[in-house]
Amino acid sequence: MEIVRPQSHRNLFSSNDAVSVPSLPLYRSAPPLEVRLEDFESFAIDRLRVLKGISDGLSRGKKPEEMEKLVKELWKVNMRHQHASEVLNKDIISHFVLRLVYCRTEDLRKWFLSMECALFRYRFRFLTPEAQRAVMDNFDLTCRAVNNVEFESIKEKLGQVARSMGQPSPTVDAIFYKVPFEEVPELVAGRKVFISQGYAYVAMNQVVSLVATLFRSQLSKTLILTNRVAINCCRKWTSSIREQEKHRLTPIVEALSSSYLGPDFSQPREYAEISLKDIDQVAKSSFPLCMRHLFDKLKEDHHLKHGGRMQLGLFLKGVGLNLEDALAFWRAEFSKKVGLEKFEKDYSYNIRHNYGKEGKRTDYTPYSCQKIISSTPGAGDQHGCPYRHFSEENLRAALSRMGVNSRAMEDVMDKVRNRHYQLACTLTFEALHGMTCDAGINHPNQYFSDSQKILQPKKDSSAQNLVTARE
Repeated sequence: MEIVRPQSHRNLFSSNDAVSVPSLPLYRSAPPLEVRLEDFESFAIDRLRVLKGISDGLSRGKKPEEMEKLVKELWKVNMRHQHASEVLNKDIISHFVLRLVYCRTEDLRKWFLSMECALFRYRFRFLTPEAQRAVMDNFDLTCRAVNNVEFESIKEKLGQVARSMGQPSPTVDAIFYKVPFEEVPELVAGRKVFISQGYAYVAMNQVVSLVATLFRSQLSKTLILTNRVAINCCRKWTSSIREQEKHRLTPIVEALSSSYLGPDFSQPREYAEISLKDIDQVAKSSFPLCMRHLFDKLKEDHHLKHGGRMQLGLFLKGVGLNLEDALAFWRAEFSKKVGLEKFEKDYSYNIRHNYGKEGKRTDYTPYSCQKIISSTPGAGDQHGCPYRHFSEENLRAALSRMGVNSRAMEDVMDKVRNRHYQLACTLTFEALHGMTCDAGINHPNQYFSDSQKILQPKKDSSAQNLVTARE
């Protein structure tokens, strides 16, 4: 695979042989094609949206039928291409780019392996029986179809297994495969197959378990192998990339695993404009826990270290606090501890800098959940994600102060223990607002904006009722 400039691009498969390629690739080796740098990044981001959508759905406990619908929609929305002939190319390219990105650490490999296997399972189920058999033919399966004579000899046993799962007994035209039982551990553990003399008899509608196990084993090995190529697999992989593209490619690979895929909230959104007189009220009603904690510590100590000032300051900028009010807000708090002169000398520059009024005049964007979660607060720091960085005792106390009831709190803590920090924040939002957040919380400013959308109509209605009563 070679990275090229935008003017050059060739297809992975010609129109003559594309029909022979299975619609569900097994990604055994990187394809021999040239990839535009723009496609290298955009294809990977689109696939990442699919994988993260699957991760969120699974962690929220969606039912199998709900997950199937979700995966279909995620794939349809994100993996389409304006040229139908390029859809398969996009599928394969995006997988190998993300394999490169996620091979670097054990945690990254584990997440990528789990999500790609889940995606493979659903996509296999969506195929026709003929297409499923075509995929099976591409695996080196140590199995064979059960013939009629053998089927008749075990028909009753197969029927007992089917009935135990609430399914009808198999008929003579049913297709079963005889495979070594260790190749279908999921079915064996769930007592969903008949086993005899070391072999499991797998129905055609259960074959997904067999091929998914093989796919997982294959992908797991290749991820480890990719990582072993060099300590920095990106550097090794890019050794064959044109020299002038290395400085552009490496940052893309290093950033993709922690990419935030939503809006940047650099500008205030609808319902997201606050003034200095409103800030105390909206902090209590619509700030996520990470920002509520920083806000409260600032009010308590009249000081925050650099990481906390950046996290809270950019958040406030994103929800609509203008530069003049921001300076007044920070000045009022800091001057109580360091004095007005020291504030103007040491701190006001950074506030103006965040608003693009100093230095490079960059319009800095508020931090996403992913950036906040991945931060490493030190001693005396208050920034970071409370769901990740707080002790359980401190987190429970903070949630209680926000008004999260005991039942909801246990659900939140369960997600925290499983390291689903953004989902824990989503459950907190739902508990406080009495409303489901299907999209999940991915950004503190999204939390604020969604909260205001819910609360603002209630405020407007209450105000209207008060006017009516007076009249």
